[in-house]
Amino acid sequence: MGYTEAPEGWWREFVLAKPARTGKLAVTRKDGSPHIAPVWVDLDGPDVVFLTSRDTIKGKSILRDGRVALCFDDEIPPFNFVTITGRAQVDEDPDQLKYWAGRTAARYMGDDQADHYADRNGVPGEMVVRVKVDKVVAKVNVAD
Repeated sequence: MGYTEAPEGWWREFVLAKPARTGKLAVTRKDGSPHIAPVWVDLDGPDVVFLTSRDTIKGKSILRDGRVALCFDDEIPPFNFVTITGRAQVDEDPDQLKYWAGRTAARYMGDDQADHYADRNGVPGEMVVRVKVDKVVAKVNVAD
């Protein structure tokens, strides 16, 4: 295999790089089958943070189990990727919802759209999901 381990801490730069990459969130459905969906993310200290509705498959799985995995990758040779596994904690505080909805929107849509998305997505029924990271796998130069 041509890829190598990424330098310590490199994964944080990769996740936060511009243009922003969506995280691909993996959870399990109630019947145990897999489910994956893209999410807008940001980092807060050692945690990965995103929002989702409590009524989605993602939300229901997180409330039921809490174990999650995320994948970030680029599509430009020589290809790099990061996978993260951890436990999700949820927060439905209205101030936190608006704050994180605006902060993640600024990363993906631009600072000028942060307030719009904070108002649109920072609403009851949504949850701030904070992933407490257990394991990170970061590989660089996969095609080399």
